[in-house]
Amino acid sequence: MNLADLIKATRTGYDRLNAALHHSLAVVGIAAIAFVAVDGIDLLVAARAADPAPAAVSRDVDATAAAMADAANLDPKHRVAAEYLARKYKVALVAAERFVGAAFGAGQRIGVDPLLILAVMAIESRFNPVAESDMGAKGLMQVIPKFHPEKLAEFGGEAAVLEPHANIVVGTQILREYIKRAGSVESGLQLYAGAADDPAASYAQKVIAERQRLEQALAKPPVRLASNAPL
Repeated sequence: MNLADLIKATRTGYDRLNAALHHSLAVVGIAAIAFVAVDGIDLLVAARAADPAPAAVSRDVDATAAAMADAANLDPKHRVAAEYLARKYKVALVAAERFVGAAFGAGQRIGVDPLLILAVMAIESRFNPVAESDMGAKGLMQVIPKFHPEKLAEFGGEAAVLEPHANIVVGTQILREYIKRAGSVESGLQLYAGAADDPAASYAQKVIAERQRLEQALAKPPVRLASNAPL
């Protein structure tokens, strides 16, 4: 082989090697791009699947909306009474609303004036659901469990006396029985207090006066209070 043929063969070999290198690099580049793209898609999908925050936030918003709807549907008279009691007795508004709702429900079902029930709670316990007297009277309406086991049995037994709803219902039943037995609201209240022999009917006068204040409060325009407003 002469020199010209050798140079030509060398150039041909170089061109083939160069083309092969370019092809290999192109394949590697495409593979790398594909790998990055697929890996990026996997990471994006994984991130979306692992992030539960939007659903949790949605559930919280739904729960808050439901609670606000319940508050908005509260009877306006109940709301006014609850606001009055919350301010006067330093009770959380949400608790006062529940006590008022329970008193109206029990009063309407059992046949006792709901405002009278609330007035009894005010005098007996100042709306402290865990109040207890030296005589063993307990809860909002100061029910003595050992004297009324059959009434508390409906709510699971004597331990239920400190549950506000049970206490209000049982206290209302007792109050109705005493009013019926005594023949008047005043005398029935004295029996409820265990002070039937008091000629001045001091207990009954306190309860009736508080009932009148509640009635006057209901006649006034409502003063809006937030549930967490300072009293």
